[in-house]
Amino acid sequence: MDYIIFVISMASLVYGANHIVFQSEKIALHFKIPSFIIGATIIALGTSLPEMAASVTASWQGKSDMAVANIIGSVTFNISLVLGFIFLIAKNLNPKRDNFKNDSIWIIAPPVLFLLMAYDGVISRLDGLIFIFLMLAYLLFLNYDRKLFEDGIDEEAFKEKFDWIKTSFFLILGFVFVILGAQYTIQSASKIALEFGISEWVIALFLIAFGTSLPELIVSIVAVRKNNADMAIGNIIGSNVANFAVVLGSAAIVNPLSVNLIKNGFDIACMFASSIILIYLTATKLYSKPAGIILLSIIVLMISHSFG
Repeated sequence: MDYIIFVISMASLVYGANHIVFQSEKIALHFKIPSFIIGATIIALGTSLPEMAASVTASWQGKSDMAVANIIGSVTFNISLVLGFIFLIAKNLNPKRDNFKNDSIWIIAPPVLFLLMAYDGVISRLDGLIFIFLMLAYLLFLNYDRKLFEDGIDEEAFKEKFDWIKTSFFLILGFVFVILGAQYTIQSASKIALEFGISEWVIALFLIAFGTSLPELIVSIVAVRKNNADMAIGNIIGSNVANFAVVLGSAAIVNPLSVNLIKNGFDIACMFASSIILIYLTATKLYSKPAGIILLSIIVLMISHSFG
């Protein structure tokens, strides 16, 4: 039965993601908002809700390892798996935005802040509040950044008839399908994994993190298929900021989170490695198949380390 639920949940993710991307593009055109901004805000926050639900619930139940591992795993999966897969299958990725100039600080700052806060072994409630303010800072940055990207909007598309009720309905419907799909994917996958006696850390790091990263994966694939590389990359960068700022911040506010940097050092190092590689790729604009293979190799290393 769990296998059937898993397949149905995946189908729900695909269906919901199509609605999210399509309706978000309509909103972007109507308000002359660049696709990157839509990807980094509405889509990023929406697709981070599964991580939010999983980590806050784990924190509430006093399972710090599961809450933190979900975030570390999700950030690593978002970059290494999602972008790695996108770079591997996309024929031509040419983002209009200079991601290195505008976004490199937002790629590396959250994990560095996490490391500084976890140095004493605890992410406190005060640390959680600081992370929440980090998200506010990111939103303010995007609001300012929007002014720099108002040129190049398709004026003809902007003049198309826009139906708020219809657009809002299908956007919400898309999020419902994506979030429910992710949740049931996680639940069914976790039950299957537990049959094999896998630890909570490994479940959170791989199955739950992978499950909560599925919305980003599906949304990014759909965006790239629609030749919208800016939305795909913006979704990943925004999602990772949200994972630390909103997800980890909220989980820490619910309950202080204990972190063992030595025990989990390899997985945290993989997260940093993927972030640094992404910054390098944005600087050199090497959005290519070799870059995708390099990113995907990080996931292989994590798996071999955990199961080797």
